[in-house]
Amino acid sequence: MSEDARRAAVLEELNRTGRETSAVTVMFHSAVAERRGLGATETKTIDLLLRHGPLTAKELAQHSGLAPASVTGLVDRLERKGYVRRAEHPTDKRRVVIEVRPEKIRELEPVYEDWAREVAELCGEFTTEELETVIRFLHGSNTRQRRAAARLTASGQG
Repeated sequence: MSEDARRAAVLEELNRTGRETSAVTVMFHSAVAERRGLGATETKTIDLLLRHGPLTAKELAQHSGLAPASVTGLVDRLERKGYVRRAEHPTDKRRVVIEVRPEKIRELEPVYEDWAREVAELCGEFTTEELETVIRFLHGSNTRQRRAAARLTASGQG
């Protein structure tokens, strides 16, 4: 097989595997959300807050790509379920930030433990250098997908 044909086959398999990864990721997170009485958007919002720390509603809208009005309803639901709270902004007392409630977040940890063990086992099959390559690819993919999502949101395409 020529190098061009090999590359084309690898790119085709990468595309197929990437689509499969997307599907199983959505299914996994939907199952987690359902088990905890949450919607998938709610679990992803909690994840955003865990990764970025407390955010204003505007910042949450920017990070999530959701419309500000949707963020308000989302925060209201998460607050009613006990996962987040509104708190004073640290530097501007006129604004509020949304922050996670650590005691409630700890309830989610057991749901992810099995998956974390599986990932640790998988990582053991790769060298550090291979894992660095995977990380580099995922960072690049994430950046490009964010840009594509932003273009869709900005242009109103659908």
